Amino acid sequence: MGEMSSFQLGVIGALFLSVASSVSIVICNKAIMSNLGFPFATTLTSWHLMVTFCTLHAAQRFNLFESKSIDMKTVMLFGILNGVSIGLLNLSLGFNSIGFYQMTKLAIIPFTVLLETLFLNKQFSQKIKFSLFLLLVGVGVASITDLQLNFVGTILSLLAIVTTCVGQILTNTIQKRLNVSSTQLLYQSAPFQAAVLFVSGPLVDQFLTKQNVFAYKYSPVVLAFIILSCVISVSVNFSTFLVIGKTSPVTYQVLGHLKTCLVLGFGYTLLHDPFTERNITGILIAIFGMGLYSYFCTQENKNKQSPDSLASQLKDKDETPLLAKDKDDHELKKSSKDSLV
Repeated sequence: MGEMSSFQLGVIGALFLSVASSVSIVICNKAIMSNLGFPFATTLTSWHLMVTFCTLHAAQRFNLFESKSIDMKTVMLFGILNGVSIGLLNLSLGFNSIGFYQMTKLAIIPFTVLLETLFLNKQFSQKIKFSLFLLLVGVGVASITDLQLNFVGTILSLLAIVTTCVGQILTNTIQKRLNVSSTQLLYQSAPFQAAVLFVSGPLVDQFLTKQNVFAYKYSPVVLAFIILSCVISVSVNFSTFLVIGKTSPVTYQVLGHLKTCLVLGFGYTLLHDPFTERNITGILIAIFGMGLYSYFCTQENKNKQSPDSLASQLKDKDETPLLAKDKDDHELKKSSKDSLV
C-alpha cells in the first residue's frame, strides 16, 4: 500500500512538473516571438533539444542516472519521427488558420484512441469516450475562432496528426517493452530529434517567416530569453517522456489541453489578452470533462484491482487517469525506475 502511494505521488509530481514547465515555456516563448520579434520557432526547438541532450549527458557523467543501450535503429527512427512531427506541426500552423491548427491538435486524442484500439487492442469505455468528448468540445469552444481550409494545409495537418500520435504511442511502448526509463529514452533519442530540426529548422522558419535566422540581430534581451527558454525546455522534454511513460499518450494529451486552458487564463491575467464569455464557458466545460476523465479512470482501475477482474487486468490494461495507475504497471515501472527526479 505504501509503495502504491509512493508511485501515485510520483505520477502527481510528473503531472505537476509537466504543467508548470509547459505553461512557463509557452509564456516565455510568446514573449520572445510576439514582444521581442524572434519568429524562428522550429530552430528554437532544435536548440531546446540540443540543450536537453547536453544537460542529460552531464547528468549521466555525474552518475545521476544510468545510461542504457537501446537498439540504434529503434532510437534513430523514433528520434527522426519525433523531429519530423514537430516540423509538420509548425508547417501546419504556417499553412492554416489558427482555428484549423487548434482543430488539428484536438484531433490527436481521437486518432490516438483509434490507433491504440486497432493496433494495441486497448479498450476505452463509453464513459471515458464521453469525458474525452466533453473535454474536446470545451477546448474547441474556448480556443477555436476561425476555420479556413486549404489543400496543402489539410495534408500537412493530417501528417502532423499521424506522426504525433505514433510518436507518443511509441514513447510509452518503448519504455515498457524495452524496460527503459523516460530519462534513458530521452537521452538516447534527443540527438536525432535535434539533428532533424537543426537541419530543417532554418529552412522551415525561412519559408514561413521570410526571414533568415542567421541574419537576425540578437540583442542581449533576446539572448537572455532564448537561454531561459532552453533551460525550461529541459524540464518540458523530460516531463513529457516521464508523463507518457508513467501514464499513457491519451492522458498526456488530456493534460496538454489543461495546459491550453491555463495558458488562456494566464494570457488574460498577465498579458491582457482578450477574454470573452465564450472562452470562460469553454474552459469550464473542458475542466469538467477532465474531472470526469480522471474520475472514470480511477473507478475503472479500482474495479480492476478486484480478484474477479485480475485475469482481464493482465490481458488488457485500460487508460491511466490523471491521479491513478494500475498496480501491475506500477510493478513493471518500479523495476526500471531510473530518472533525474
